[in-house]
Amino acid sequence: MKGRKPKPAGMKLIEGNPGKKRIRKEPEPPESGVPDPPPQLDAYGVEEWHRVADGLHAMGVLTGIDQQTLAAYCGAYSRWRHAEEELNKIKAEKSELNAMILQTVSGNYIQQPLIGIANKAAHDMMRYAAEFGLTPSARARLAIEPSHKADKFDGLIGVVKHG
Repeated sequence: MKGRKPKPAGMKLIEGNPGKKRIRKEPEPPESGVPDPPPQLDAYGVEEWHRVADGLHAMGVLTGIDQQTLAAYCGAYSRWRHAEEELNKIKAEKSELNAMILQTVSGNYIQQPLIGIANKAAHDMMRYAAEFGLTPSARARLAIEPSHKADKFDGLIGVVKHG
């Protein structure tokens, strides 16, 4: 996606919305509860699921139909964490250099495969995180209507008028 990232609704309310464009509201949680983590996740994946699922549900972006997409995010998180932990073990047991490169049987040097695994998993995590609004700019893109009519004085000195 090109162009300027959308400004969060809270910032638009504070700044007064001079363009008079529609401001998206805070999400409301769906009626159904938080789905359980699927069985294919390992301990790290389940830990991440529990860390983010309640918040996503409260934001209104997680329902039962999203379970596998969140599982893919959690699986990528688990792969990233395992790879980073293994790289840290190599650094501690051998050296920083051994955690970055390997010497092949023919004597050539190659990048440590764990670096590629960690990088790919981190890339996948960021892609899924953006889908769920787990980054500040992604949260600003969530298509949601405002819960109250914006007023040019909203947000001043921490006071928001409702009604």
